[in-house]
Amino acid sequence: MFTLVILISGRGSNMQAILESLPRLPHVRVAAVISNRPDAAGLNTAQNAHIPTQVVDHTHYTARDDFDQALQQRIDEWQPNLVVLAGFMRILSREFVQHYAQRLINIHPSLLPAYKGLNTHQRVLDAGESRHGASVHFVTPELDDGPVILQAEVPVYSDDTAKNLAQRVLVEEHRLYPQAIRQLAARHKASS
Repeated sequence: MFTLVILISGRGSNMQAILESLPRLPHVRVAAVISNRPDAAGLNTAQNAHIPTQVVDHTHYTARDDFDQALQQRIDEWQPNLVVLAGFMRILSREFVQHYAQRLINIHPSLLPAYKGLNTHQRVLDAGESRHGASVHFVTPELDDGPVILQAEVPVYSDDTAKNLAQRVLVEEHRLYPQAIRQLAARHKASS
């Protein structure tokens, strides 16, 4: 069994897409969903799917390293093969990222290496790009810089707003993330 722990900070729409894909991923199991925010709507979604949930509230820690250590301890209790960032809005320390090297993935709303960081949709529009998309990548200590696992592309139309472009990209994210997990689970199974 290929075990995941999913980290969220909000509604967790990518987490929900992963949960909905589980019937098509017979060797994948979500062990837990962990949030840094007790009010994250995605916690209810996970609970409704009978997935254990936990909260490691970042506001209870004065130092980022202390938060990361507490989070790491919670994750490690589940012994996951893969830690999935699904709208987890915290920058993680180098030590945390290195602890999960090649086992920590993120989805980013751009065709990496282009448009790392925030506000990607508006930046793509401002630059006059003809295409945009999403990337699933391994997390490294440098922000949005890890090796890309999969990408999906969407066209940019002349009448696009950041909002409708974001909606089109999100549709692709929901398709792409489960596909990347399927690919990584297959690699894991082949190497076991």
